[in-house]
This record gives sequence, C-alpha cells and structure tokens, in this order.
Amino acid sequence: MFVLSSALVLLFSLAGARADAKGPGLRVRSKKAMTIRAVLTVIASLAFFQAFRLLPFADVFLFIGLIPLIAAALSGPVLGETPRPAAWAALALGVGGILFLMPGGLSGAQAGHAWALLAAVSGCGSMLAARAIAKVERAPLAQVFWPNAALMVVMALALPFVWKPMSLTDLGWVGAYAAALFAARYIVAEALRLLPAYVATPLMNLQFVWMVVIGFLVFGEVPTLGTWAGVMLVVGSGFWLVLEEHLSRPRVIPAE
Repeated sequence: MFVLSSALVLLFSLAGARADAKGPGLRVRSKKAMTIRAVLTVIASLAFFQAFRLLPFADVFLFIGLIPLIAAALSGPVLGETPRPAAWAALALGVGGILFLMPGGLSGAQAGHAWALLAAVSGCGSMLAARAIAKVERAPLAQVFWPNAALMVVMALALPFVWKPMSLTDLGWVGAYAAALFAARYIVAEALRLLPAYVATPLMNLQFVWMVVIGFLVFGEVPTLGTWAGVMLVVGSGFWLVLEEHLSRPRVIPAE
C-alpha cells in the first residue's frame, strides 16, 4: 500500500508541476532541509504504522495531539518562532480538550506507546523542516514530492518480503487515499508557509472533530458530554491561536 500510494502521490505532483510550468515545480534550493524532511517523513510513517498496529486509535491520536506542544517547544530553537504567553495558554487549552476526548487515558506503557512517541516527534520534526523550507521559498509540490519519493524507495526495498495481491476494491481505496494524502500534504505545506508552526499544527487537531462527526453519522456513536467539551476546547484552541497570531502582527497603515 505504501509503495502504490506514494507512487500515485508522485504522479499527482508531477502532473501539478507540468500544469504549472512557470512555477518552481519540483525544484528546491533548501536541499539540506528537504533531506531532513524526507528522512523524518519516512521515520514518522513507519512509526505511525507500527503504533496503529499495536495501539487503539484513541491512544495514538492522543500522541498526535501532543504534536503542537512539541512544535511550540522546538519552534524557538529551530525556527526562531518562540510562542508568546497567550499562545502557550491556547496550546494548553487544546491539549486539555484532547484529554477530555479520551477520558480513559493510556492503557499502560508498552512498545506501541514508544512507536507513537517516535511518530509524534519525527512527524513534528518533518513539519518544522517544511516550515524552514517555506520561509525561504515557495515549493509546495516539491514539499510533497521528495518526502514521498523517499518513502516509496524505502518501502519498495521491503515490498518483496511483505507483498500480497490486492483486490480491485482495495486498489480503489488506495487511489482515494493517495488523492487525499496529496491534497492534505499540499495544503499543509502552504499552511506552514503562511503560519508559524506552533499555530498551524494545533489546527490539525480539528481532525478530532471529524472523528466525532463521522462516528455519529456513520457508526451511530452518540458523543458524551466529555466529548463535546473536548471538541469545544480543541476548536477554541485553534481559533484562539489564529486570532492571537493575527492580532499580534504589526499593522501597516497605507500611505495617503
């Protein structure tokens, strides 16, 4: 699945570069940062796969919810984007909302939690590298292409040992997944260009809201009061960070 989905993402990226012939396409000047991003993307993908294999979804997503705090802690030394006190308060609010969404907490330390922590740290590192690249050049297609190319190469080496035939239905799901992955990574690359990492990453926690909505509409899971409280805190945290970032920007008064 990784090899096929990565290959499709590469094709989407190539098609996008061909359509935008005047843009930067797949070229990138920040080669060192892109190499770091590609390596961390491969590590995060493998670690998330292992974590989802060993842990319940709720436990893994709790670690994903910690990514904004990791980004906030590292944004200062890595990117020079130290969060302001109000931003730290908003981040804490969002983490509190995630804990509301998962009142049972972690089910005990085990190997899966180590994989999830590795995935969260490496995934956050990949986003910080993307932000570092985006601060000096706009190359969203390259930000999607090269990490997925690295992932495809690594997975292709393992493919002979794990290959199993796939049905047409499964192939269709892989195609849909690849299209969604391409769109998501392109949008994330652009978001990290326009927003500091500690602002962009908490907005990704809105995925918890989609989990609640899909669970209700598709599986008939009625949200508890704690779940609703968690959703409100997560959404409020994201909007607070965006508003705080907007209000803190210096205002330019047009010349008369």
